[in-house]
Amino acid sequence: MGTAKVKLDKDLFEKIKKTAALAGYASPEEFVTHCLEKELSAIEESDSEEEVRKKLKGLGYIS
Repeated sequence: MGTAKVKLDKDLFEKIKKTAALAGYASPEEFVTHCLEKELSAIEESDSEEEVRKKLKGLGYIS
């Protein structure tokens, strides 16, 4: 499995670091990976492509 870099706002990254430490994650990267996997899993459980679109739209990922 490869890795990729994602740019985040400094303030957001500071919140991620603090939350990851408080929640017991080994690193901010582990915390972000867990959050993304959880969100993707919830989206993938949708019954239809239209339902997925509605969820992504509601989350602000697409317009």
